[in-house]
Amino acid sequence: MLPGSGRASPDAVPAKEAYDGDSGELAPPGARKPLYKRPWFWLAALGLLAVVVIAVVVPVYYTVVKPNQHNSVSTGAASGSSSNTAGSSPNGSRTSAAPPVQTAVTTGGDGSTVTMEDGKTFVYKNQFGGFWVSDPENPFDNSARPNSWTPALNETWTWGTDHINGVNIGGLFVLEPFIVPALYEANPGAVDEWTLSTLLAQKGQLQSALEDHYNTFITEQDIAEIAGAGLNWIRLQIPFWAIEAWADVGVDGNGNRVAEPFLARTCWKYVLRLLGWARKYGLRVNLDLHTIPGSQNGFNHSGKIGAINWMNGPMGIANAERSLDYIRIITEFISQAEYKDLIPMFSVVNEPFMAKLGRPAVESFYWHAYQTLRGITGTGAGNGPIIGFHDGFSGPGGWADFLPGADRVALDTHPYFAFNGKANRDPVNVTADGGNGQELGGQWPLLACNSWGTMMNNSRGAFGITIAGEFSNAINDCGLYVNGVNDDGPTVAAYGAGCGYWEDSAQWSDDTKAGLRNFALASMDALGDWFFWTWKIGPSSTTNSVRAPLWSYQLGLQNGWMPADPRAASGTCQHLGGNMAPFDGNFQPWQTGAGAGDIAPAATADLAWPPQISNADVAQAPQYTPTGTVATLPPPTFTSPGVSVTAAVGNGWAFQKDTAPASVPIQGCAYPDAWDALGAAIPATGCRAAA
Repeated sequence: MLPGSGRASPDAVPAKEAYDGDSGELAPPGARKPLYKRPWFWLAALGLLAVVVIAVVVPVYYTVVKPNQHNSVSTGAASGSSSNTAGSSPNGSRTSAAPPVQTAVTTGGDGSTVTMEDGKTFVYKNQFGGFWVSDPENPFDNSARPNSWTPALNETWTWGTDHINGVNIGGLFVLEPFIVPALYEANPGAVDEWTLSTLLAQKGQLQSALEDHYNTFITEQDIAEIAGAGLNWIRLQIPFWAIEAWADVGVDGNGNRVAEPFLARTCWKYVLRLLGWARKYGLRVNLDLHTIPGSQNGFNHSGKIGAINWMNGPMGIANAERSLDYIRIITEFISQAEYKDLIPMFSVVNEPFMAKLGRPAVESFYWHAYQTLRGITGTGAGNGPIIGFHDGFSGPGGWADFLPGADRVALDTHPYFAFNGKANRDPVNVTADGGNGQELGGQWPLLACNSWGTMMNNSRGAFGITIAGEFSNAINDCGLYVNGVNDDGPTVAAYGAGCGYWEDSAQWSDDTKAGLRNFALASMDALGDWFFWTWKIGPSSTTNSVRAPLWSYQLGLQNGWMPADPRAASGTCQHLGGNMAPFDGNFQPWQTGAGAGDIAPAATADLAWPPQISNADVAQAPQYTPTGTVATLPPPTFTSPGVSVTAAVGNGWAFQKDTAPASVPIQGCAYPDAWDALGAAIPATGCRAAA
């Protein structure tokens, strides 16, 4: 048989023309044989039969069998199983069976042609053994693989053995000025998504401008390129207004009702589309709730720049109650069978500013969120996602004793040299410290190893799963809008004069690019499990060029200052003589989902809810009441002409036992503006939820 073809070998023909296959006897010499005993008769019959086979069987094969062949060839073991078709090469990397036989419809590897939903095509480039899978009848097929060393989505990910080599999808659904500068340049006065949305709405362009951005900034080809770059995860930022925005969040200092200006529920269908692309190319997803009601840090990427009104001030608890609902709604969606293998991790609050909020407040919220989520999902591998907690900019070391025994909690840290308050003018285009004197990078590669390697590995041993949810090639804070729209330029940048060079990669020498590449390799090696910030930086409308190039993985890949293969990072720090305090790769069973959930009461004795918070008396602070109807995130719809989806699509709610109501405003309460309540008078009555 020809492998995978179902066709017989052409050598299967009679060996002797005079052999009587029916009787087993030889015909007498010279005897006239019947037609059916003459060789030319059988040759003609076989030829006719072949024509029939080609006319009947082949169309059936290509219309029925072939489109689903990847299910039997490359699906591998079911989720959670330790058995699969993958083996190990002598150097410990994972090898896999050959990818499914390519067709234009369902699957392909390096060199295959991909047709996007708009009819445009591109050639998939992946020299690492990755292949895409797209089954129109089962859009939840998880058999794709981004590369040969990463398990397919339907195979088991082993923490400590498998490593995250990921990239963020910043700027797509949360519009940071330095990532999408053209939108802000076109709308003077916009400094964050709150003001951008307000200005666009005044022009009547909010829906059209943002949907155009969602449609074009990141395309399927971007996701294919991420897989083709040897990466295996994405960290996907979503805003809470993917679920809803409130038309009334209180009264401002002038007595005016305040409405959240964000474009509500519109980006969700584009989130689903991107998740479909990630599945198609075998990329796992860390879903990151990047914005929080009231702002968790006062940064422009929290939704509104300025004051922190989450877990802080008169509306701090109310905003926290609301954010818990959104965390719960997202968890319900991604815990569905259709998504749990695609989205193994959920980072519930991005970058809470703990120095201003206080550790007790942040820890109490995390504990309350953990109880809420695990109370719904249960514990153990496969029951809801890994819960990601950011370290609050305190570094991982202070979290070693937080929630010991907790089920699948990951600690997320975001190490950057760019924001250390220093000028960071040391050159990168000179010989690197350490090593053999042959590499470039100056102080930066070894500094990354010594600053981050021990920190990360010690945390893995003391806390458990520890990831770098963000890092970049930015050795300084140069770049258009990197410090914010109104805080741009040499008068504000810690770097000082000369940022123009770092904003224009066309000026960079080969030595500068080589030094940055070595810095990236050292950073990757030191961090171990990482997500670069970010995949793409959009061009400035004034120069039509990327003016924050140190932050773009894609641009660095195209121009040589990012490694073509992230595996090249392995051993960089050892070569440079860095202090790494190696981690042996062995996590405690409860840290990865086996036997988890047993948390000693003493570990949470001080984590009361609600906790005392800064700038408010929690006993008097306004609350919301849990009497509302919970919003749900809708599943995707599939409308390909002539295709009938046979797979279940879910309903957005994994656990039907979860029937708790949502937090809503108490009727009659005169709430202060939930986004600007610091210093506001607390209503004397009518704003406390019933006990």
